[in-house]
Amino acid sequence: MSAPTEAATDGASLGAHTGLRARPVVVLDLGGQYARLIARRVRDMGTYSEVLRGDVDAATLRGIEPSAIILSGGPASVYEPGAPSVDPELFELGVPVLGICYGMQLMARELGGTVARTGAGEYGGTRLVRDAAVTGRLLGDAAGVGDTVWMSHRDSVSAPPDGAVVTASTEHAPVAAFEDVERGRYGVQFHPEVVHTPGGQAMLERFVHEIAGAPEAWDPEHVIEETVERIRAQVGTEGRVLCALSGGVDSSVAAMLVHRAIGERLTCVFVDHGLLREGEAEQVVATMDGRFHLPLVHVDASERFLELLAGVEDPEQKRRIIGETFIRTFEAEARRIAAADDGEPVRWLVQGTLY
Repeated sequence: MSAPTEAATDGASLGAHTGLRARPVVVLDLGGQYARLIARRVRDMGTYSEVLRGDVDAATLRGIEPSAIILSGGPASVYEPGAPSVDPELFELGVPVLGICYGMQLMARELGGTVARTGAGEYGGTRLVRDAAVTGRLLGDAAGVGDTVWMSHRDSVSAPPDGAVVTASTEHAPVAAFEDVERGRYGVQFHPEVVHTPGGQAMLERFVHEIAGAPEAWDPEHVIEETVERIRAQVGTEGRVLCALSGGVDSSVAAMLVHRAIGERLTCVFVDHGLLREGEAEQVVATMDGRFHLPLVHVDASERFLELLAGVEDPEQKRRIIGETFIRTFEAEARRIAAADDGEPVRWLVQGTLY
């Protein structure tokens, strides 16, 4: 689209990491289903967290200035071609790192440990045996850890990284937890983020607050206020802002935040493509315009969409037609809005996306 020249996306990417978002705990997604759950657990304890791709480079992480890094689990084996990996330099950033499940195995391999294909995986509740001779800082005295933990793995760490000590094991995992306190490197084979690991949240709190010293400044009640201020700072005082509004949660929340920040400089464009549920278009207009008083333009392009889709049976072709037609319709509306507003340019595009 040619009209907007810059883009504002989700709140996490707006501006520098300041205020409530200062020194976040970064969760690197290594392909598992729990990365965002880990991030939520961290936020539940009052510390801001962000989920990033597992292969993010260390320079980017350094710029974020995280207080800690957590490597998530994942379904892959470290031996598989193309398995998720991390930038080894992240271990030299001087911040504590916690590897969970696959993240632990990847961490062990990168730092000189050994990961074995034992053929004896563990799934579900598993008895964790603590090493009585070692006082583990990560496991500590967290209630319940040392009884049953939740496992989901095939490979196992058979030797910890250089400089790390083993703090717990299970029947099939000789290294179920290790730590190198001096260098701030910790790993657990089990999943502390799930409710099936009693005491897991206490363990995460120990890592985030006691070990990493992450700030307890995240307060969901202040998120809206901070986000609005950051939008104002980014967008400035000139130029119009255009929002593609579908009526869904993501774009609606984004639109309302931006409207609170800049008021009538925002124009929301709702393109009715004729494929909505009966009465849905009217409901979107009534809600966004009538109830929330967003500056809304309703473009009824249903005839155009349906004409182009007539006789098309292939689902992939339908998706291409819908996407292309939506973009062209939105472009035309952006030009019309700019021309009708004394030529004031549309400088920003707001698009609500999934986290």
